[in-house]
Amino acid sequence: MPSAWLPLSALILSMVLWGSSFAAQKYALLAFSPMALNFGRLAVASACFVFLIGRLRGIRQHYFPGDWWKLLLLALFEPCLYFIFEAWALTKTSASQAGMIVAMMPLLIALVARFTLKETLPPRMLPGFAVAVTGAAWLSVAGEATGLAPEPVLGNLLELVAVVFATGYTISSRRLAPRYPPLFLTAVQAIVGAVFFLPLMLIAPGPPVAELSLAQRPLLAVLYLGVFVSLGAYALYNYALSKVPAVRAAPLINLIPVFSLLIGRLFLGEKLTPGQYAASILVLAGCLISQSVPRGAAIT
Repeated sequence: MPSAWLPLSALILSMVLWGSSFAAQKYALLAFSPMALNFGRLAVASACFVFLIGRLRGIRQHYFPGDWWKLLLLALFEPCLYFIFEAWALTKTSASQAGMIVAMMPLLIALVARFTLKETLPPRMLPGFAVAVTGAAWLSVAGEATGLAPEPVLGNLLELVAVVFATGYTISSRRLAPRYPPLFLTAVQAIVGAVFFLPLMLIAPGPPVAELSLAQRPLLAVLYLGVFVSLGAYALYNYALSKVPAVRAAPLINLIPVFSLLIGRLFLGEKLTPGQYAASILVLAGCLISQSVPRGAAIT
């Protein structure tokens, strides 16, 4: 059915946008401090929601009493804590390597979803997971050190911590999806995140923003991150999680390192080895296997 492809299409597009976010952040960090970058992108997303609030029904939603801490936890996981560690990681490692670390997320999501959401893994997903994670690990092993990664070990460790918080966000979003529309959850994330990062930007050491003009790439990168990633990618992902189980969505996260490598190569000049190209194909194959279900089988 055509409607069955909508969540899958939303997931894939969100992975493309998230894959591009690593390169965009590397550009933005040339002129913005990590905290200023985070505040800027979320302020842009919040401004978009303020503009759209009277035009899109999905943003206007009755609040369910007692849900304040669940919504706050969602935003605390991501963007707040996730953005802190990811922006910090990208000052230490390359966009490509950071994207590779994200490949650990599907396994964490599947494990946590199994115990917290009582979701099960269909048999065909297990070999898909194995193939995709093997490909993602191969991507990392095939990578080469560059000047864009001054402390890659520390940077990759920080990105791994960010992945843990992103896992918490996915589980929280899946729990809230039956009660709130995707745009509402995305708006909560953006507004809470902007409020969270404003004081951090002001108290962080060093100037938050270097001298720049609108035509310069760092500012354009912040605008891109705010509109297409903090708004677009999260809205698409929250929509998909309202339609499919977290364990079904998780394997597609392995596409992020593939897209981050290709976009890093195109816009940052980060080199891909023949092994990385082959590993990318392996990741794609694993994602296709993991998303295949027997005809007529129910997705729960």
